Amino acid sequence: MLTQERFCEILKVLDRKQSVTVQELVEILQTSESTIRRDLTELNRQGKLVKVHGGATAVHMNYETRDADVEVRQDKNKEEKLKIGRCAAGLIDSSDFVYIDAGTTTERMIDFITQKDAIFVTNSAIHARMLSKKGMKVYLLGGEYKGSTEAVVGGEAVYSLQKYHFTKGFWGTNGIGIQAGYTTPEPSEALVKRAAMERTAKRYILSDSSKFSRISSVSFAAFEDATIITTKVMDPAYQDCDNIIEAEGLQPCDRYRQGE
Repeated sequence: MLTQERFCEILKVLDRKQSVTVQELVEILQTSESTIRRDLTELNRQGKLVKVHGGATAVHMNYETRDADVEVRQDKNKEEKLKIGRCAAGLIDSSDFVYIDAGTTTERMIDFITQKDAIFVTNSAIHARMLSKKGMKVYLLGGEYKGSTEAVVGGEAVYSLQKYHFTKGFWGTNGIGIQAGYTTPEPSEALVKRAAMERTAKRYILSDSSKFSRISSVSFAAFEDATIITTKVMDPAYQDCDNIIEAEGLQPCDRYRQGE
């Protein structure tokens, strides 16, 4: 097969699947791994795809420019969110000073938190109320209240964060991309996420599988800046990444903690 024919076939596969591994292309095109890697490098140079570790993703991934209301997002991927929340909660120790970002996935972890000696800070009024009802010590950031996500955002919230130094933090995201990192629609919300991350030692992104290869308007952290807790990695572009925990209950996180 000629080079241009291979290029055409690779782009057809990406148009259909949005992401592909080198090994998949080797099998589809019946050629060597070294040839496929050279092809991906050239197509990346031409701007026709994005070369990632172990494969490639389409240039035009799914875009999301607005936040859905909390009521809508709460009904999506409920089982995944429960597994992710349970796993994340298992990472909290009694001595931790913890930041919990607003969001429906981070909300689920509160049901499973048992460490009552840990101290919590959040930008979510809902999260603060839930933690307080469980007898936890919790601080709520001040600032602008964003109705659609029920989060406290903006410059005042960023200012509130400047005095804190967290041992662990947990964030939601609208999108995950190897190039774009973690993204969200609103600049004011991205500012708070970024400021909190910068003041946290161990950072975790809680995300169901639908957020991978999705890009929103504003990046708040690079892909390598946090560990992702998800259920199962479905997108082949991310299957070899070493900053992902696949959560199927508490055990995966327990194993991860032992390796910290």
